[in-house]
Amino acid sequence: MMQALIVISDKQYLVKQGDKLFVPRQNAVAGDVIEVKPLMHVDQAQSSLQPAGTVKVKVLEHVRDEKVVVFRKNRRKRFQKRNGHRQHMTQVEVVSI
Repeated sequence: MMQALIVISDKQYLVKQGDKLFVPRQNAVAGDVIEVKPLMHVDQAQSSLQPAGTVKVKVLEHVRDEKVVVFRKNRRKRFQKRNGHRQHMTQVEVVSI
């Protein structure tokens, strides 16, 4: 089973062919194929730190992540503030390694 360590938007992912993952929003239309240069190839028998070729990922859709609640409070001051944040994400599928 061949795996690759890839970097998308300064985040590292260990992927294999057919994996679906959520990455920070990419400037690509759904259906586009993005080529990513791998940092490392991992195989059961051996690993290479100087891999050749590229990893192709296909953009499936653009979604928003789950809401993160930000709550601020000052004790004894009657101050409370509640905000929510939803990060924009892109769902991609690894087509080939």
